[in-house]
Amino acid sequence: MIRFGIIGTNWITESFIEAARNVDSFSLTAVYSRTEKQAKDFAEKFEVDVTFTNLEEMAKSKEFDAVYIASPNSFHASQAILMMKKGKHVLCEKPFASNTLEVEAMVKCARENNVLLMEALKTTFLPNFKTIQDHLHKIGKVRRYFASYCQYSSRYDRYKQGEVLNAFDPQFSNGSLLDIGIYAVHPLVVLFGEPNNVAGRCYKLDSGVDGEGSMILQYEEMDAVIMYSKITNSYVPSEIQGENGSILIDKIHSPEKVEIRYKDGSVEDISQSQESNSMYYEVKEFITLLTNNQFESSINSYERSLITANILEEARKEMGIVYPADAGKNS
Repeated sequence: MIRFGIIGTNWITESFIEAARNVDSFSLTAVYSRTEKQAKDFAEKFEVDVTFTNLEEMAKSKEFDAVYIASPNSFHASQAILMMKKGKHVLCEKPFASNTLEVEAMVKCARENNVLLMEALKTTFLPNFKTIQDHLHKIGKVRRYFASYCQYSSRYDRYKQGEVLNAFDPQFSNGSLLDIGIYAVHPLVVLFGEPNNVAGRCYKLDSGVDGEGSMILQYEEMDAVIMYSKITNSYVPSEIQGENGSILIDKIHSPEKVEIRYKDGSVEDISQSQESNSMYYEVKEFITLLTNNQFESSINSYERSLITANILEEARKEMGIVYPADAGKNS
């Protein structure tokens, strides 16, 4: 049995717990929140006895083996490193951290303390992403990857009324690219590796984060076009174009319908059935690794997380999106 603690008491944590409870060997034993009432209310909801409001005390606790971190992005690195130094395994929500420097520090700490660290980017563990990998050869030489993830945020209405919530606050290393654009970037890295060039443009909100943006990434024999937004919706599928056909993906962040359209007009449905709560697969991977005494995922590997972080950072530089967390890169 792998005993989990959680940092962050929000809707994504609730979804994580619901998915994890369907995985053998998962047990939730500890909850952290900044306020005691919120910690106890959340713990009671999920029948957990142990709560913390102090991260140092939590890190020293013997009540759990691994921690799921779903706090604001700017806290990921410091919280993960604190936990790993005390021998805790860490499943950390995407994005891993604010920038590459923080990701490098997290990876270094994981290796020094012989613990598992994994980025909780769910897409790449899904059966319908695996089917894309398995059938990619059928479309011939790939010439373009196109991914769109644009989802109007309910928090944007409050932003327009003058209330800046976490989702649009640079203090927490937030914004459209790191929140949902990453769902289009990380699968690209898993499929095609590191690009030769990254170009990015965005619409910057007054708060200093990107409301929406687009990227072009160049490879030796193909390019990638990515669109993302938290202030508009998009209804177009994503697509991988090859010389013999194209793979159409209904939702890049959580694909459910995947088909190949060949240039002769024929269509092949390659969709796979999968769990309704798509977070199930990342938890399963994490627990399987621990059960096998393995401390790095071959799917969401350190190298892929570092490449992804670097792409996001390069794009932000072009867009002029700077976080307070970036100050450490100049010291």
